[in-house]
Amino acid sequence: MKTILVPVDGSDSAVRAVKAAIKEASESGQANIHLITVHPPIVSGNVKRFFSAEAINDFYQDEGRNALMSAKAVLDEAGVAYQEKIEVGPVAQTIAEYAKKNQCSQIIMGTRGLGSVSGLVLGSITIKVLSLVDVPVTLIK
Repeated sequence: MKTILVPVDGSDSAVRAVKAAIKEASESGQANIHLITVHPPIVSGNVKRFFSAEAINDFYQDEGRNALMSAKAVLDEAGVAYQEKIEVGPVAQTIAEYAKKNQCSQIIMGTRGLGSVSGLVLGSITIKVLSLVDVPVTLIK
């Protein structure tokens, strides 16, 4: 059975990647779809000084749920089962580690997310993921 990982960040590109994963799953007969959203850790000492670890974790979870919301709505509407995960860490590396740990056979991801540099042809996370994984990566524009 094919296992497809779809990293999402709430962007339109990520939603298009989810739709492509649904199509791929239906064409292959049966596939597991995993959604993951990854947030870089807060490194500012000031934030950690004024907010508890629990408050920071709640922030990550809230942001993660927001990032997953549109992708989950598309999957729910299509009636496709999926697993979801919210992670904190270096984004590309965490995606690559998740793919390996969960024996994902393919990654389908958008070419550009919600990053602040919108002029790049491919997003920096996309380029890093491509360099870190040894499974096929389908990029969705």
